[in-house]
Amino acid sequence: MTDFKKLLGKRIQLIRKSHGLTQEKLAELIDIETPSLSYLETGKYAPSIETLQKLCNALNVQPWEFYYFTDMSDEEKKEELKKALDENPKLIAIFYNFYKSINY
Repeated sequence: MTDFKKLLGKRIQLIRKSHGLTQEKLAELIDIETPSLSYLETGKYAPSIETLQKLCNALNVQPWEFYYFTDMSDEEKKEELKKALDENPKLIAIFYNFYKSINY
């Protein structure tokens, strides 16, 4: 079953990073503690309606943008690839060889 809190948290994190904000700065902007924002981004908790409104205002986005799960943005894809490379260094050689093979 899909964990919507985790999907929502990833979207909040992605949008925050796309605006160049740290967790600390966004938490300050929406008047919550940094650990609370971290819990939202990891999917431990879902934001209240009030917090969602504050996130929308601080990030200048519409509420639906946090719930747009059907496709990954290029930034999300990059983040997922970076995480995979960090967790499994053997993938670096595989990705590099693939990259070189399609650029000839």
